[in-house]
Amino acid sequence: MKSYFTKTEIILWCSSMFLIIGSFCLFDRENLMTLSASLIGVTSLVFNAKGNPIGQLLMVVFSLLYGIISYGFGYYGEMVTYLGMTMPMAVFALISWLRNPYNGNRAEVRVNTVSKKEMLLMLVGAAAITVLFYFILEHFNTANIIPSTISVTTSFIAVYLTFRRCPVFALAYASNDIVLIILWAMASVYDSRYICVVVCFAAFLANDIYGYISWRKMKIRQSEITSFLNHT
Repeated sequence: MKSYFTKTEIILWCSSMFLIIGSFCLFDRENLMTLSASLIGVTSLVFNAKGNPIGQLLMVVFSLLYGIISYGFGYYGEMVTYLGMTMPMAVFALISWLRNPYNGNRAEVRVNTVSKKEMLLMLVGAAAITVLFYFILEHFNTANIIPSTISVTTSFIAVYLTFRRCPVFALAYASNDIVLIILWAMASVYDSRYICVVVCFAAFLANDIYGYISWRKMKIRQSEITSFLNHT
């Protein structure tokens, strides 16, 4: 493990696990599903930062558990988003990452570049899905509908860019983390146990920011190696 993960990654993962377990002991102590989802989710981000497909496999499991947790509080937008979009897209991303290893190394995906035209089409698609989901969530009387709808938008952008192996996916997830921190902070006003979920997404935010930095470095390294090989 030490030879694969850097010292920074180990410290980040251990700190995240400590905060999640600590908040669980302070505010919950009962909902083991919330604890399990949080620990699996933050571990998936450590592998995602390395471009390792294991991260996407863990994200599938996290999405399933998080969808169930969201249903419990009436966050139907989160439930539908993660079970109907994030989880299936994580499966597609897993397949995409496995099919595009860098230089034959299946533990590291080949970083991709998304064109401006594709980015524009993605944003148009995100806008259409946002409008559609707003009315769906309104129909089901979703709690805190505005941040719930915004979460759908950021989640769609994040999962699409993950599938396309673009480094910006981590920033999209970081934006989604901020929305979810607000969303679950609202929930924790009524039930303090949801503070654990707030802490979970705060840890996610730190890991996603690191993930973006890691992928930028990975992209530069891969480009330099590819350029060197093409000139030898």
